[in-house]
Amino acid sequence: MSVINDAFVWLNDPLNWSNPGGIVERLTEHIEISLAAVLLGCVVAWPVGILLGRRGAASGVIVLLSNLTQAVPVIALLTILSLTPIGLGKPAVIIALAVFSLPALLANAYTGMREVDPEVRDAAKGVGMTTAQQLLRVELPLAVPFLATGLRIATTTVVATATLATAVNGGGLGMIISAGFGLGPGHGGQILAGAILVAGLALIADGVMAVIERKLTPKVLRRAAGRS
Repeated sequence: MSVINDAFVWLNDPLNWSNPGGIVERLTEHIEISLAAVLLGCVVAWPVGILLGRRGAASGVIVLLSNLTQAVPVIALLTILSLTPIGLGKPAVIIALAVFSLPALLANAYTGMREVDPEVRDAAKGVGMTTAQQLLRVELPLAVPFLATGLRIATTTVVATATLATAVNGGGLGMIISAGFGLGPGHGGQILAGAILVAGLALIADGVMAVIERKLTPKVLRRAAGRS
């Protein structure tokens, strides 16, 4: 229990929030790294998933890409990137986390496009919509629940995994945990406090993304899901 008490004492110390390298600075870094990684993942994964999903082909490619990105541990990828011209720091962390976010984003984008009813596509063609109009006005709105689910999973996973940024001096809340270990025995409170902050941020991120997911899902689809 002393470690838990030490953690709360550490969290309640204003200096641990405001000092350079304190909670506010590390939290800001953590959020920036996570957002950049998820955005990069979306830029890469969504166009590929949507394109392949619309064509209804290459499902094996989606599975292969997902398996490959999941098979490489983030810490290993961080180590590899740090040995390239990218070097240590935030760029390596953002790229590694973006790769880690790809499976959820890619698979859900692909599934979302495949779940669009072919009859809906035919109806859109029948009223004279162009391919771009079909995609923007019909297919993507119907695929939004899947895209939002993938985004929610990717965001929560990246926020939790960004703790490993400390391995390459990339900043974030993991630096608080790492510093606690570096101080040696008797500083378990700081380590636990850092873990609490990471877990709390991941839960908040998941809650925010759940609200966004609901808001982005068309009411018609929400009603249909409620009836089912």
